[in-house]
Amino acid sequence: MSALRLAGAAVDAAVLQRLGELGFLPGEPVRLLRRGPGGREPLAVQIGDTLFALRLAEAACIEVTLIGEAWP
Repeated sequence: MSALRLAGAAVDAAVLQRLGELGFLPGEPVRLLRRGPGGREPLAVQIGDTLFALRLAEAACIEVTLIGEAWP
């Protein structure tokens, strides 16, 4: 489940608004599918049936609460 928050100088309120418009809303399930080369960006994130590529600065704005089984 996710919620949005400002995270550092690299993002502003417009980025949060855009993430909300894309579907990153409080309570909406989010899955991290992959990380870029070397564990860096972009991050492949899924909401519903939609796949997004996020920069680390954008991903830092998404607060996640784990539900069910945690990853090892």
